[in-house]
Amino acid sequence: MESDSQKRYTNNEVTIVWQPDVCIHAGICVRGLPEVFNAKAKPWINIDGASTEQLINQVKKCPSGALSYFMNTEQQGVVTVDAETIVEVTQDGPILVYGNVCIKDAAGIETKRNKVTALCRCGASNNKPYCDGMHRKIGFKG
Repeated sequence: MESDSQKRYTNNEVTIVWQPDVCIHAGICVRGLPEVFNAKAKPWINIDGASTEQLINQVKKCPSGALSYFMNTEQQGVVTVDAETIVEVTQDGPILVYGNVCIKDAAGIETKRNKVTALCRCGASNNKPYCDGMHRKIGFKG
């Protein structure tokens, strides 16, 4: 089911899911695969601009988890990543958590995330505990 906070793009083999509310606009997708990801185009994702393998490899590099994918032959759902959990503090930006993680918010609601999760470090995010790119707008250093 697609909502305003989620857009899907498919090439009949793989579906890329974009969650704009989670995107921190790091630009890794645009720089890494510009023939697919073009912020000035509408729609901004040209799923036919690269092979399925290239699409998957680029989506896996998304630091916020705003981009994800599932194979159309698989039942839709969360793809569990079998990987060691790694925490990386980025310069002047978020804390990146690689691997599976369960986050409990202030209301006690748990959200399971996998692949990469970007957590706010500057305190200005409007989507806490997740980074929404506000660190750039406020000139966060650290």
